[in-house]
Amino acid sequence: MTAPFNFGQLKFLKALTEALFHGAEMVITADQVVANVCDLFAKVGGTKLKEIRLSLDATELVLAPVFVELDVASRAARLRNRLQNSQIDLFQDMARLRGIIYACYYGHWLPGLEPGDQDANIANPVHRQIGFKLPRHRVRGSGEIAIKPVVGREIDEAHILSAATLADEYDVVVIGSGAGGAVAAHNIAAQGYKVLIVEAGPFFPSHKINHHELDMIASLYKHGALQTSTNRDFVVFQGRCVGGSSTINNGICLRVNEAGRTHPDAQDVLAKWASIGAPIDAAAFHASYDAVQAKLGIARIEPRSGRHNGPHLIEGWKAYAAQSGKPRDARAVTDWFAKNFGPPNTPNACAYCGYCNSGCPYGRRMGVAQTYLPAACRDYGARILPDTKAERIVWQTACDGRREAEAVVLILPGDLRKMVRARVGVVVAGGTIASSKLLDRSDIDGTGYQVSLNVASPVVALMPEGVGGNAWDEDQMTSYVDVGAYLLESHFQPPMSMASLMPGWFADHASRMKNFGRVHSAGILFPADRRGRVTGGKLQFSLDPADDLPVLRDAMATLTKVHFAAGAIECYPALARGQKVTPDMDVDGFFAGAICEQDDVTLSSSHPHGGNAINEDPAQGIVDLDCRVHGTTNVLVTDASVFPSCIRVNAQWTTMAMAQYATGRGDPFG
Repeated sequence: MTAPFNFGQLKFLKALTEALFHGAEMVITADQVVANVCDLFAKVGGTKLKEIRLSLDATELVLAPVFVELDVASRAARLRNRLQNSQIDLFQDMARLRGIIYACYYGHWLPGLEPGDQDANIANPVHRQIGFKLPRHRVRGSGEIAIKPVVGREIDEAHILSAATLADEYDVVVIGSGAGGAVAAHNIAAQGYKVLIVEAGPFFPSHKINHHELDMIASLYKHGALQTSTNRDFVVFQGRCVGGSSTINNGICLRVNEAGRTHPDAQDVLAKWASIGAPIDAAAFHASYDAVQAKLGIARIEPRSGRHNGPHLIEGWKAYAAQSGKPRDARAVTDWFAKNFGPPNTPNACAYCGYCNSGCPYGRRMGVAQTYLPAACRDYGARILPDTKAERIVWQTACDGRREAEAVVLILPGDLRKMVRARVGVVVAGGTIASSKLLDRSDIDGTGYQVSLNVASPVVALMPEGVGGNAWDEDQMTSYVDVGAYLLESHFQPPMSMASLMPGWFADHASRMKNFGRVHSAGILFPADRRGRVTGGKLQFSLDPADDLPVLRDAMATLTKVHFAAGAIECYPALARGQKVTPDMDVDGFFAGAICEQDDVTLSSSHPHGGNAINEDPAQGIVDLDCRVHGTTNVLVTDASVFPSCIRVNAQWTTMAMAQYATGRGDPFG
């Protein structure tokens, strides 16, 4: 494998690593951290590797002259002056390199007899430094779920195609195997059609997934979880594997405006859609939710699976709301999440190992790769083609003058192109960004506009000694508060992921990570409605300073107060400079001064939606009310890109319900 970086870049990475750990104890060498960085980007490759090379060269210029020749203290001082405390957008973007370095320190893994060997890592020095134990080495008491695999749910490898076994034509080609594509493929195959499911990412059944975070994230995420908006202010997490994001998400399942689980003042999403030209049959849509729920066994999780951060948020909210005096807080909804990690209270329920975002090695996640996809293949003859990109749709003219999909041009491994005929139709379900790009390459005008994000940002809290146990020994996300304008969601991450989101620089960051078992964490989630567009193959997205930034400040301040109400002694909001907040401070005043622009905060989203909106009027949307592309006879879009506005909650269940709505109420090609 070709080395991802040249000699000068490697030298700079080592100098940068040493500086970022100035004043902190390192239990592995800077050379080992650099080797981990190289391993990550060798696996990611592609355009992201090119971007990081340019970023390294540019950052070295900004830190010049002779950064690599300075002593470590001087290098740290230069980082502090030019990157940590900068208000220059470009320099703030460069400062995000710190997250990669910290992730590749705390994501260190010792090789073993097999990939992801947990026994070989019982003496992992980084894990010991922060007091972390891998799932295999945790002691579970009576009445708890054993951390062991559940078998029998996976896709039969005989149903996975290669270039050699790919046929020249199918009835329907479904592009994308995630939430929307899997549901559509299953329903269409059940109609008797011969279905090909095309997936750009690899096939990773549960038994091939392990707890080596760096390896899994590089393998299962688009751009190794380093996909960003064009301004690099938002990290956009998307799965790129068979099963899509349902393979690497937290399984959260919320309906839009569900009675009793949604703030009563929250915007009515379906009413909003109707007002902008996208009336959806509400009864049929909720029946679609029901159908998905039955298939995935969606139910409220067991509180034992979120025993630390879950009750921390719930009890903290109760204490905060009791003294806030705000009517919205009195009406807020607090609950445990419903998930497809079950069924609950059975031996096959979630084993709450805490590694949801890097894939479940235990086959306990009832994602589409354990439900819709194996059933589509086993029961109805569908087949899956991984590691293959759909380049464009080939058209012919139907008898009524509309465009009709005739074939799809695929790019197989080795850059081999093949045109596969679609005798009946095509379903596009690659997600907001990929679907917009494919439709644009296929000469569909107006794609990729008015993209929405559920924007997330964490606040980490340090608890007193002896409070809360080992906060990492649980499911990643378990409880939430719907405040109306935004949600608060409990969460915790394994070492590599937690290190990348943990605010702070130098010894501050290291001391916060050393308290790994004592910190509790939660995040905000607020809707940024129709702020973005897909351009040049990437997402262009900016918050509105007048509408969005006040919500961001309020949400961060409120969550910080909730942490303090739960007993936290200091909080670390995800601010670029890494400041801490203490209970004696004016919390609202602090955030009013600390967040002047979006660059001041670490922002991310796992839920991009919109871009190819449903609308009755072809001039206002890409697909009609049946999710068929306007002006075509046989092309459907069944992913979150058809949402006309922001749904404000986690998107998995609604995406699947939309695909069910489009393909499960009869033959969509009949």
